[in-house]
Amino acid sequence: MVPLSHILTVGIGLFAIGLFGALSRRNAIGILMAIELLLNAAALNLVAFNAYLGPGAPPALGQTVALFVIGIAAAGAIVGLALILAVYRQQRTIAADEIHLLKG
Repeated sequence: MVPLSHILTVGIGLFAIGLFGALSRRNAIGILMAIELLLNAAALNLVAFNAYLGPGAPPALGQTVALFVIGIAAAGAIVGLALILAVYRQQRTIAADEIHLLKG
């Protein structure tokens, strides 16, 4: 079995890459992809801690919560892409720093 520290290291790495991507991207689709990476890192950590707790934990609680996180992330991606499409139709750009919808 893989030690918990290795799985958490991968989770921290995924979270760091996602955070860097979300803060450094100018493209709205790239920002959404980075946010998905953040949520997947959190789901990986939930499953890892559930496996680490072993028989004392409620059965499959971490996996169940991870499935809900993945489902909510998928729904958020769908809504985000719909918003990006609507903005693109009006502004003709998806660059996050060039979108000015609230400026009259």
